[in-house]
Amino acid sequence: MTGADSATIRVRLFAGLREAAGWSEQEWPIDRAPSPEAVWHQLQLAGNLQTVRVAVNHAFAAANHPLQPGDELAFLPPISGG
Repeated sequence: MTGADSATIRVRLFAGLREAAGWSEQEWPIDRAPSPEAVWHQLQLAGNLQTVRVAVNHAFAAANHPLQPGDELAFLPPISGG
């Protein structure tokens, strides 16, 4: 990992969140957001974080899970269908 990489996390959005934001994946400075909840608020996406699943490094996590440089953070909206 380079010095620039070590100060970031990868943020991924899925389904309706991806469509609302207009992007699916981007690097995010870790110093701006030490938790998934902080990232969510900084992204200014519509919706309530309590209805969205949070995953850190491919495992479901709490909204206050501490983030580390190099982590992958994903927000997954409720899935509907039948």
